[in-house]
Amino acid sequence: MSQVPLPKASPLKVALIGYGFVGKTFHAPLIAATQGLELTVIASSDSQKVHHDYPDVEVIASPEQAVTHPDIDIVVIASPNSTHAPLAKRALLANKHVIVDKPFTLDLAEARELIQVADHQQRLLSVFHNRRWDSDYLVIKHAIEAGKIGEVAQFESHIDRFRPEVRDRWREHAQPGSGLWFDIGPHLVDQALQLFGLPDTVDGNISLLRQGAKIDDWAHVVLNYPKHRVILHCSMLAAGGSLRFVVHGHAGSLVKREADQQEAQLVSGLRPGSSEWGKDGDELIHYSAQGEATYLPTPAGDQSRYYQGIVDALSPGGKNPVTPVEALAVMAVIEAAVKASQSGARQSLALTAEEVAQF
Repeated sequence: MSQVPLPKASPLKVALIGYGFVGKTFHAPLIAATQGLELTVIASSDSQKVHHDYPDVEVIASPEQAVTHPDIDIVVIASPNSTHAPLAKRALLANKHVIVDKPFTLDLAEARELIQVADHQQRLLSVFHNRRWDSDYLVIKHAIEAGKIGEVAQFESHIDRFRPEVRDRWREHAQPGSGLWFDIGPHLVDQALQLFGLPDTVDGNISLLRQGAKIDDWAHVVLNYPKHRVILHCSMLAAGGSLRFVVHGHAGSLVKREADQQEAQLVSGLRPGSSEWGKDGDELIHYSAQGEATYLPTPAGDQSRYYQGIVDALSPGGKNPVTPVEALAVMAVIEAAVKASQSGARQSLALTAEEVAQF
């Protein structure tokens, strides 16, 4: 994209659109903990809820008014998925830098339009793929890159939960952008693409398994590469959970049993900068070719590094922590998996040669 004009002063003033679970649990505390950012405006219909947590923040009921607020430098969109594209476009046209929670958009067409608008407006556009800074992913990434198991043959990534009761919330209603694959899939896909790049093809099996389910609550997706396979799985019917990562290579295997703890820490009130922030006591198990087990320490995760990356990106020489084309590639895999599940046929990614080259 074109050179992004730098803001005139610091701290950068941020408007957060949406104060549901994602906005309240992730974005607001991570923004508030980041030096160089000031959480100034929150768009919410529940001002009492917001002011209980952030008494000095201005609350605006209308998201449309918040994204065009004259004092704001950055708009963060954490509202329902179907609103991502229209709100992001309006913010960009109002000359704001924009961060969109995952999934980026509902489809590739919306994603491409936002990229074009951001380029025309010379504004930063980024997507909140925060789980690049999770402890479980980081320890697996480091072990693979260090050659602990040689060439990877099979990579499995699971985010499974046990929520057998269908709840009355937008994510579980039959509407565009809802369902488990659009909720959890972007996390799984983004981590896989960061590790292995774009797959040749995608197989998908996405279904409704719970009684009374209105939208998908189970997904099993396979990314096909020339010499290995990546299995991405998420479920709402996994009592006791499952192994977070299992990776088999030509010289051994890796097992990460438990997931990163930052979400649970944020829910409990722990904040970035605390002494226990991001710590993960669950060690990575490395099995050698002879079957001998070695336990490797897991580094602390820190999702606030995403927002520090945004501050850096709006400084001279800075780099966007998650570029629009990276988010576009995630959407291409999400879309390919849905089409594969519906058709029963393996799918290629609907990306242009130029988009592939930019990834």
